[in-house]
Formats: sequence, C-alpha cells, structure tokens
Amino acid sequence: MRRGRIVSEDKPKLLIVEDDLGLQKQLKWCFDEHEVLIAGTRAEALAQLRRFEPPVVLQDLGLPPDPEGVNEGMQTLRETLSLAPGTKVIVVTGNNDRDNAVRAVSLGAYDFYQKPVDTDVLRLIVSRAFHIHALENQNRQLQEAQFTAPFEGMIATDDAMLKVRRMIEKVAPAAVSVLILGESGTGKELIARAIHKQSGRRDGKFVAINCAAIPEQLLESELFGYEKGAFTGAVKQTIGKVELSSGGTLFLDEIGDMPLALQAKLLRFLQNHVIERVGGRQEIPVDVRVVCATNKNVKQLITEQRFREDLYFRIGEVTIDVPPLRERRGAPTVLAHAMLRKFGGMHGRPKRGFTEEATAALEAYSWPGNVRELENRVKTAMIMGEGSLLTAEDLHLKESVDGELLFNLKEVRTRAERQAIRQALSITEGNISRTSELLGVSRPTLYDLMDKYGIAH
Repeated sequence: MRRGRIVSEDKPKLLIVEDDLGLQKQLKWCFDEHEVLIAGTRAEALAQLRRFEPPVVLQDLGLPPDPEGVNEGMQTLRETLSLAPGTKVIVVTGNNDRDNAVRAVSLGAYDFYQKPVDTDVLRLIVSRAFHIHALENQNRQLQEAQFTAPFEGMIATDDAMLKVRRMIEKVAPAAVSVLILGESGTGKELIARAIHKQSGRRDGKFVAINCAAIPEQLLESELFGYEKGAFTGAVKQTIGKVELSSGGTLFLDEIGDMPLALQAKLLRFLQNHVIERVGGRQEIPVDVRVVCATNKNVKQLITEQRFREDLYFRIGEVTIDVPPLRERRGAPTVLAHAMLRKFGGMHGRPKRGFTEEATAALEAYSWPGNVRELENRVKTAMIMGEGSLLTAEDLHLKESVDGELLFNLKEVRTRAERQAIRQALSITEGNISRTSELLGVSRPTLYDLMDKYGIAH
C-alpha cells in the first residue's frame, strides 16, 4: 500500500507556512474549504511547494531559526517566488511591523496581513488571491494560444527575426511562391509552416520533402508519383508528394540540391499546374502552393550552371532571408529559456534557468549549428546538469568571453535597452511585474521604455 499524504484535486490548495502549532490549527480550521498544506520551516515550505504547486501561500515572516526576526521569512519568500513565480504569497507580520510588510511586497509578495489574525479579513484576502491567480493563469493560456498559432515554436525578440515575422504575415495570404534562405538549423521549416498556417490553405495538408535526403533516381517518383509497372518494383499506382499536397502547401527543403533534369520538370509543373506520374501519360491538375528553402547560395549555383535561373525566379517571387543565430543579439538566451520551459522535466531534473556565466557564454558562442545546435546543447545540459541552474560547463561552452569594442554609445545604449526589455519579457512570459524586477526598474519606467521603443504591452 502506498503511504503518504493524499491531496484532493477538487479543493484549491493553500500552503500555510507557520511554526506556531496553535495558529496552524486555527488557520486550518478557518480554511476548511481548501486543501490546506502545513509547513513550519523554510525547507518544509519549499518541499510542499515543489510537490503540490499551491496557487496561494500564507506565510509568516518570523520562521525558525529566526522566529523573532524576518531574515528567514524573507529568504523563504525569495526562494518561493524564484521556484514558482506565479504563486500568490500573502505574508503575515507582527503587529505594527508595516516596514517589513512593505519590504516583502517589494520583493514580490502579493499582499500582507498584520497580526492579530482576523479570520474574516484573512479569508477575504486569500479568496481574492485565488481569484487573481486564476485570472492570470487564464490570461497566460490565452496569450500562449495566440503566440503559438500560427508561430508555434518560432520566437522573435530581436529586430532581424521580428522583420521575418512581419514578412510572413504579409506574404502568407498572398498567392505567391516563397523562397526561404538561411543556414542549416535556422528554422526554415518552422517559417514554411507559419506561412501555411496563416494562409487560406491552412485547412489543407502541409507536405514537406527534403530534396537532399532522397537519392536522385528516386526523387522524381517521390515528387510526382508513378504508375503500376513504371519500373521494376512498381507493383501499384502511387501518388507523389505534389499530388498529395493538393489544396495545401508543398515545402521543398534544400531545393538547391535538386538535380538539373528534375528542375526542368518542376518548372513545368509550376508554370502549368499539371503533373504526369512516372510511367504515365495523363496530365493531372494540382492546386498547391510551393514554398522552397535552401542553405546554398542560389545565385552562385546559377553562375556555375547547377541551378536554372528561370526556376529561381519562379520559386522566389518573395525571398525571406533567415539570419543565423550568431547575428541575433540576445536571442540565444531567450531561446534557451524557452527550451527549458518547453521541455520542463522531460529530461532529468527540472531546471530553473542559467547561471550568469552560462548566459554570457550563450551570447558569446558563434553557434555554427544555429538553433538546432542550441536545442541539442540545452537538452544535454538538462540531462547531465546537477544543479537547479545550468552552467556553462553543462552546456559545454567556455566561461571566459572576450568583450566587444563598441562605438557610438548612444546607439549601443538604445540597442541594449531595447534588446534587454525584449529578452526579459520573453523570459518572464510577458509578466510586467517580474520583468520590471528583473530589469531593476519600476513598472511606470518599464512602460515608458516599452512605449519609447515600440514594444507592445
């Protein structure tokens, strides 16, 4: 038989952090409509927090081994908010101890209450805290839904990627072909999927094919299909990727690796919107939007007569250049935090973030493998890292970084402020209070800066 405390999923969970046994019993009786969790020390409080994730915490500032002071209580508050930033912590202070109550609120406490305890007032404060937590949680879910559709997995906090997102929004509804250029691992397929999801074809299929991954002799039949008996082993009629994607979007990745002979057949399809299966004679009309991508220099391929110029103009009515990760200032840190949130506890122990040295190393590294390499390093660090914060060593990055020599201080300051605000908003998932605390400015100042730099809020 499994032993241990069984917590009801029906009642809202309330954690009471209080070392006075008499007051523990009084408060537990007072909040009998809640699933009350009790902790008498900081260690017990954090253990309950990790295990049960209560939305609201009622915490006394006077905790052992410092029951007459507030140091232990303040540290408990800090660690609680660090571990669960969305938790509403109501601190309980001694009589006429307003200064420490205000200090606790400045650290992130939701509200405070002074002893002696008036249970009716306290019930009202706790009830309001649960209500606010539920509203914030609902709002966060709505924001996440808006953020992930259609830009699921695509995070843009730097100017270069914001420009890419604006291009996607403009080009997606238009009936034009799109060519996505960028190094391997920059997320070209994510962009293609975003174009599909924002287009009028969003209800159709999104079919992707990597032209570099399929042998030349098989690529034609993979694209256009084949009739029964077209070649040895063709025992039945098979529909190709182009026909399969009719009504939707066909994504041709690594188009620069397509053989010249097949380029001519693709060009004919793009001009006439009809295909012929391998071994067939019947023309089959296909209504599909084609989005292509490559990590090659297409103009150089044309010069070397390895890519048809007429096909280039046909597939690239609009061209989107995806910047490499090394050119996206601040993006590695934001993406790394997003990956921690995405993978959560899937890989080893849950991690809360990165050390300052790790953050510096993330920004200093050149990322030749781009976002794909970053994801692999973060996943490995989550599995192998020992502490709650990932280090540069966990990421297999060097801690020592060389500073940059920068000029035009006004421009540098402007760029740095804008980037820091976007990074902080991304890390805190748009929470203004946490962002202002992270940046060390007041909420009004943060709003002023966001207005100054045109950052939506």
